[in-house]
Amino acid sequence: MRGESIKTGIYERTFKNGKTIWNRSLRKDEIMDEITYKPIGIIHSPFRDPHGTPIQPTSAKDIDGTVEIFPEYVAGLKDVEGFSHIILVYHFHLSKEVSLEVTPYMDDELHGVFSTRAPTRPNPIGISTVRLVKVEGRELHIRDVDIVDGTPLLDLKPYVPDFDAREREKIGWLEGNVEKLPKTRDDGRFTE
Repeated sequence: MRGESIKTGIYERTFKNGKTIWNRSLRKDEIMDEITYKPIGIIHSPFRDPHGTPIQPTSAKDIDGTVEIFPEYVAGLKDVEGFSHIILVYHFHLSKEVSLEVTPYMDDELHGVFSTRAPTRPNPIGISTVRLVKVEGRELHIRDVDIVDGTPLLDLKPYVPDFDAREREKIGWLEGNVEKLPKTRDDGRFTE
């Protein structure tokens, strides 16, 4: 029975190195139709609306902002000041309707939304890796901010290069377009 798997209903039993491991797998009809998240804070930046906002943190160099963490989540900040960068996970609260095909900022052709960073996604969730400058109580001072003021923060995680950095192998349609990033700004196409 070494390395053998047996499915029993929604559970899969795997025998490995003399041990039995049970894994629960969901069927499509068991997956929730809706998942609800609560914001843990608010991101503040100099950008009052999307128009003119940098489209990635690397093109928002030296732009400062803050993250206000709600009081009930402050204990979760313990030890975060030990990291130079953090990953902000947030809700694209200003994006318009969902579109599975979009014309992204740095190209003139339609692409599937999952091959872009466009905000008009089925689940409008954004991520940005920013520099953590300092922590003061429930306020995080951040730099390289490409996020609109008032954006709801869903989560934050430490950026760890050993976990998060990958060697570039291929970048799809962005090959030949990525050099446009430093000058590209939001033109309102996903919010107007």
